[in-house]
Amino acid sequence: MTLQLKPYMEQSKQWPASGRCILAQFDDDSIVVYQAYKPSIGQFAATHGYFGGEFSLTRMTWIKTNFLWMMYRSGWGTKESQEVTLAIRLKREAFDRLLAEAVPSSFGASIHEDFEQWREAVKHSNVRLQWDPDHDPRGENLNRRAIQLGLRGEVAKQYAREWLLEIEDISDLVAEQRSIAMSGDWTNLHTPSERPYMVDDPSVRERLKL
Repeated sequence: MTLQLKPYMEQSKQWPASGRCILAQFDDDSIVVYQAYKPSIGQFAATHGYFGGEFSLTRMTWIKTNFLWMMYRSGWGTKESQEVTLAIRLKREAFDRLLAEAVPSSFGASIHEDFEQWREAVKHSNVRLQWDPDHDPRGENLNRRAIQLGLRGEVAKQYAREWLLEIEDISDLVAEQRSIAMSGDWTNLHTPSERPYMVDDPSVRERLKL
């Protein structure tokens, strides 16, 4: 994988300042998502091109399209068990399926008419949806909301093996850019090139409240 990078200051001016936005690096066939793991899991995935070894298929696994949200979550690769950052190129049709099946983690964030309807939807869905505050390179909250998706059950199994096109360990990139991000002077900060992901299905856009 050749992860495309751009100066953060340049591209951040083009991003929406507020609202829900799926920022991602994508093309007609694929989209890049990020995860961070301990070395034994992350290095296995990067070496073999799929998730196995100590990776658990019985736990929910969360994917993020937004690089800086991943950096906030992992402390730029410094938090325990999140030292290895993976860039995962996923089939775009699989990602669109995840969006279509996703159910918000909380009733208040859903469009369900009542609590029981939402609870039933959660029970029968293998995809969780959360909109969290996006963050700047130093981890400060922004008004924009970033998406993360939790996968479990059969969906997690398909993700771990069938839907992956490529997995790259980008921990060196994270380490290179970490000190620049923490300095507060982001003139030379380079992050993966991202732009708003367009969801074609109007019913999915409505459910996601984009």
